[in-house]
Amino acid sequence: MLILAFETSAKAASVALWEETLLGESYQNTGLTHSQTLMVMAEDLLKQCGKTPADVTHVAVAAGPGSFTGVRIGVAAAKGFAWGRELPLCGVSTLQAMALTLGAWEGTVCPVMDARRSQVYNALFRAEGGSLTRLREDRAISLEELGGELREISGTIYLVGDGSELTYRTLKDTVPNLAPPPEHRRHQRASGVALAAAAQIEAGEVRDAASLTPNYLRLSQAERERLEKKLTIDN
Repeated sequence: MLILAFETSAKAASVALWEETLLGESYQNTGLTHSQTLMVMAEDLLKQCGKTPADVTHVAVAAGPGSFTGVRIGVAAAKGFAWGRELPLCGVSTLQAMALTLGAWEGTVCPVMDARRSQVYNALFRAEGGSLTRLREDRAISLEELGGELREISGTIYLVGDGSELTYRTLKDTVPNLAPPPEHRRHQRASGVALAAAAQIEAGEVRDAASLTPNYLRLSQAERERLEKKLTIDN
C-alpha cells in the first residue's frame, strides 16, 4: 500500500508518501499559490523516494474544513490523480489530521483554524495510550463558546492548527491549562492526512474519486453575500 497524501487547507501546502511508515514529506509555506506548487511537489517527492505515479495505490486529501480555495485546490488535485488512475480516494478531516500530527503526547487535543467572523473551525480529541478518541465533531464555533467548553476540561489541552496563537492569546487568562506545542507539531501536514487515511483503509472506509465532496462546514463569503442579497430582495 502506497498512499499519496495532499494537504492544502491553509496557507502552507504539503505532500506525503506513506508505505507502512512515512517515506517522505514535502512542505512549503512560501506564499506561492497551491495550484503553482502542489503537483510539482508531488512529482518531486515521488522521484526522491524512488517511486512513480504507477506505484501509488491510494490517494488521500484533507477535505476540510479550511480555506475554501485551499481545500478546493487540494480536493481537485487528489480527485484528478485518483480518477485518471482509477485509485481509491480517502477524504479525511483536516482537524483529525492535525490532531494526529501532534504525535504521542497525551491529553486533550484541540485543533483550531481561524474561520474569521469571530469563529474557529474546531474539534476535540483525547490522546491516550497512542490512540486518538474523538470528543467533538468538526464544527465552526465562536472562541467564547469554545472557551466555555475548555474550562470544563481538566489536564493539559494542546492547541494545534493555524488558529493556535489566536486561540491561546484569547483564552489563556481564562483557560490556564492551554499548551501550544512546538511549531513543527502544531500545523497542518500531509503526514497527518496519510495517517488518517491509513486508518480509513484498514477499516474499509474508502470511496471512489467521483463521490468525494469538500466539507466546508459553512457557506463561503460569496455564497453568504448572495443569500443575504436574495433575502433583502425577497423582503
